[in-house]
Amino acid sequence: MEQNITYKEDVFGHPKGLLYLFFAELWERFSFYGMRALLVLYMTKHLLYSDEMAFGIYAAYMSLVYVTPMIGGMIADKILGFRKAIMLGGVLMALGHFFLTFEHPIFFYGSLSLIIIGNGFFKPNISSFVGKLYKDGDSRRDSGFTIFYMGINIGGAIAPLLCAWLAELYGWHFGFVIAGIGMLLGLVVFKGGLNKNVFNNHGLVPDDKEYNKKIMGITQGNLIVLGTIVFVPVFACIVYLHELEHYIVWIVTMFLITYIVRILKNVSSLERKKLLVAVYFTVLYTLFSAIFEQAGSSLTLFADRNVNLIGMNAAQTNSINSGFIILLAIPFSMLWTSLNRIKKSPNSVIKFGLGLIFLGGGFAVFAMSGHYADELGKTPMFFLIAGYLILTIGELFLSPIGLSKITELSPVKFLAFIMGVWFSANFYGHYFAGKIAKLTSGSEGDLGMFSKGFLGDVTEVVTGLSVNSILAKETIFHQLYTYVSVYSGFGVLTITIGVLVIVFSRLIKKMMGNVN
Repeated sequence: MEQNITYKEDVFGHPKGLLYLFFAELWERFSFYGMRALLVLYMTKHLLYSDEMAFGIYAAYMSLVYVTPMIGGMIADKILGFRKAIMLGGVLMALGHFFLTFEHPIFFYGSLSLIIIGNGFFKPNISSFVGKLYKDGDSRRDSGFTIFYMGINIGGAIAPLLCAWLAELYGWHFGFVIAGIGMLLGLVVFKGGLNKNVFNNHGLVPDDKEYNKKIMGITQGNLIVLGTIVFVPVFACIVYLHELEHYIVWIVTMFLITYIVRILKNVSSLERKKLLVAVYFTVLYTLFSAIFEQAGSSLTLFADRNVNLIGMNAAQTNSINSGFIILLAIPFSMLWTSLNRIKKSPNSVIKFGLGLIFLGGGFAVFAMSGHYADELGKTPMFFLIAGYLILTIGELFLSPIGLSKITELSPVKFLAFIMGVWFSANFYGHYFAGKIAKLTSGSEGDLGMFSKGFLGDVTEVVTGLSVNSILAKETIFHQLYTYVSVYSGFGVLTITIGVLVIVFSRLIKKMMGNVN
């Protein structure tokens, strides 16, 4: 069994391996967010899909991207190990980005499927790898994950700017090619770390006999590779038939409950309590993700249609969040280190509550822009940037801290799977994000559920827009109202839940034992 150790060679006070994982994840996220920034606009502007269809495909794709990490985590735990899983996932994702350059439905849905499967092998295992760099109780862990998280967002900030610029200047497919090149660079960096042995003996195949065990004359290791090819058309069909995605949600939920209950029965009492907290954090992260992930869908179209953009196009606004994380990640990392030193750091439950409050505040700011809409139904870009700043602060309170706590709260032999469970929050989050995004589509003469009763009153207070005044104006104002009313409603709801999380934080903290 692998042991958590601290490496002798530190860089900037952290294990050297963190540097390689930082840059590998940076380039992988460059590829992922570069493509994500283009996807909804590509479907609505180039493929001429309706908003509802584009949101449906986007939600199905993004949710499945985050359900496969559970499976990839299990396979890595039992058969592949972190190293082989990361390399396999990276290759599949690179192929997916390159195949998007072929304009045909088979390639379009097949490409999305390759990225879905590839992310399942790559994402949970590189995050788990970071946890292996620190021994239990190491006070540098939260700081290390915040730095790692900054790597994610450097890629996320650069990619929309570059990919969207190339897509606008030379065509959509050039943007997709650059995304694929980014993924290849990530693999090169990770392979370089392996060649220099910066990870010592971590991430190797956990059991050579299990890996080389033959089924129908093929080793299990090779069988997994063949299985990924077999499942490409399966996931492609699921994305294509996105209206039926709710069946997948039920299947995944039943699988999760069954497997987690099985784990709970086979761990100690303390491990059981910690694991239940990990599940609680995952539920909160699901809520966070459902609201936050409007960024790639409805917020992109909101920026395109109802914001006076200056200096960037709608796809490039996807870089604003990541840009703020780059600016704030190191200060936050230093903040946690300083507060830990003087024993004044809030526990992780309170951080989660604050994260939700800031997220809701960010969307409330998007909604407030309705007060200042011009005669064309366009709002000042200031509110878009300010809203992103506030929700980014919320993200830094919650997401990297969650990554760090999952590695501490999970039973060691189930670490990669529980990391996959953590990422399943994005699966559920994107599923519900698609439902929320569809609420912004509206229909002629109907301003949506947030225009009626108490919700309508909340919308008017936050946005300054009343139903009667909007119905008397042109259609572009109807579209503006559907966006800001949804953002105000969910913003207020998220703030409320964040407050309740803080109120009940002591009860949850007791279950965490020595984990802060």
